[in-house]
Amino acid sequence: MSDPTSAETLIVIGASSAIARAFINQAVVDQGQEVPLSIISISRQSALTLAEHPANIVHHHFSCDYQQASIIECVNNISLVAGKVTRVVMCNGILHSKTPLSPTEQPKNSNLMPEKRIEDINSDALQQLFYANSIVPMLWLSALTALLSQANHNVAADKKCVISILSARVGSISDNRLGGWYGYRASKAALNMLIKTTAVEYARRLKRVKLVAFHPGTTDTPLSKPFQANVPAGKLFTPEFVASQLTAIMAEIQPNGEASYLDWQGKEINW
Repeated sequence: MSDPTSAETLIVIGASSAIARAFINQAVVDQGQEVPLSIISISRQSALTLAEHPANIVHHHFSCDYQQASIIECVNNISLVAGKVTRVVMCNGILHSKTPLSPTEQPKNSNLMPEKRIEDINSDALQQLFYANSIVPMLWLSALTALLSQANHNVAADKKCVISILSARVGSISDNRLGGWYGYRASKAALNMLIKTTAVEYARRLKRVKLVAFHPGTTDTPLSKPFQANVPAGKLFTPEFVASQLTAIMAEIQPNGEASYLDWQGKEINW
């Protein structure tokens, strides 16, 4: 690839997750060996390597602890190598955790699990959930806005840029019939509102950018592992299947000045 900064660019945040890795692998396969593609991956890992890929694909990996200063620094570094950004996928998020959110953070709740009743609510757990599920994606959107400006030539005037952020159906306020899972539900609902609000501003400033809150369904990943016993037959999806569905959705969807809240089938979910 003679000039990577002229190539279409895919940015994957939270790239160590199973869905993110599957999405990157899908992009490599779909790209073939002719059209250049730049893949930029971001995770807490200091290194992330792709499987063997053709010469027309260039990969850059950046490590980030997902604190605001680090995110801004990371995007500044990305701007030096990014071409025309056409896809951004954010795969960050937690549902349960036994580890702190960053290497510098002391454990607050060593056994973070979804609440079954209101007495289970814990302030430290809520802070962790909101930071990972709501605040971090918003910090990335904020930092990426300048990069995606056509004035900076990172979004081609004749091409769209689709930003897909992993949400969840349980973040739908109108769809909440079962209750429970207070922190996870609320943090995803907050994420949805932040995405919807960003879309209002992007409609004025970044008309070629489309924002998607994406519900992947129950996917066979560490996030869903403690709850898979209750998943109906045929409803536990592989990361590869979810990545394929998301790839197709992002290829078809068009900017319209609004955010979309979609499930893995491409069907609208009520906010």
